[in-house]
Amino acid sequence: MRTLLWLVLLATPLARAAQVIDLWPEGVPGLKADAGPEKDDGSGRFTNIHYPSMVVYAPPAEKAVGTAVIYAPGGGYVRVAAGKDGGDVVKWLNAAGITVFLLKYRHADYGHPAPLQDALRAVRLVRSRAAEWGVKPDRIGMLGGSAGGHLTASAGTLFGAPEGRTGAALDQVSGRPDFLVLVFPVITMHEPSVHATSRRALLGDAPTEEARHRLSVDEQVTAQTPPTFLVHSSEDTTVPVENSLLFYQAMRRAKAPIEMHLYPKGPHGSGMSPALGPTAEWPRHCESWMRFNGWLPAAFPKS
Repeated sequence: MRTLLWLVLLATPLARAAQVIDLWPEGVPGLKADAGPEKDDGSGRFTNIHYPSMVVYAPPAEKAVGTAVIYAPGGGYVRVAAGKDGGDVVKWLNAAGITVFLLKYRHADYGHPAPLQDALRAVRLVRSRAAEWGVKPDRIGMLGGSAGGHLTASAGTLFGAPEGRTGAALDQVSGRPDFLVLVFPVITMHEPSVHATSRRALLGDAPTEEARHRLSVDEQVTAQTPPTFLVHSSEDTTVPVENSLLFYQAMRRAKAPIEMHLYPKGPHGSGMSPALGPTAEWPRHCESWMRFNGWLPAAFPKS
């Protein structure tokens, strides 16, 4: 019954604001001289991103709960593959009353640290203007899938890193997300579990050992890493499940809170298709996790 209810919500049309927010109105750091216009293949797959932005998808006012999620879609750091109008992830989060900020970040044209700078600027921007969007500055999470999961985990572990700052006034605002949701994430830059496409796009063809360690985000986990919800499948042949296991183990060593859901079935992706059976239940479990931690209202009033 709960699964059926969630599917009905997913299919329900929701009012959304079409607001687009420029991340760097003062000028994109390190902007390439030959920067051209952003490209969209018509299905929500974006490339040639030189002017990073966020698209705001707001739930109807009567459903809004004051929580924000910055959504970093995947794409191997060679594109931002969000899907039409943000895809099922945006629909699900909006149905839960969450305001979504879809992040269109720089990727292979720039490499590290540009994506990290964009992610941290997004968190700082939403936090500094929280009242404008009706969200709480201490309820700003980040969700990412695949390479977007790596970017999300990077924001959660490198939020104080010098390479994430640009000297802008907004650097004084905390870039630490309040919680993380990692979906089939890229985590390590080391063999045998590395996603080679993501590493090449982020660090080049011959990354140094230092760079590989720095961007293996499991190695950057501390006790200050935000509470994390993590989902993956053992059937994923694109980004091996060992990536998620490495992050889980690192969080456990740091005594940082994490909830992990692993499933035997489900190819690489969001795992939200009803055809995947139990794997498609992860959004419901994620909502329960968010309610338990106070980022969503409790399902039932406390007596």
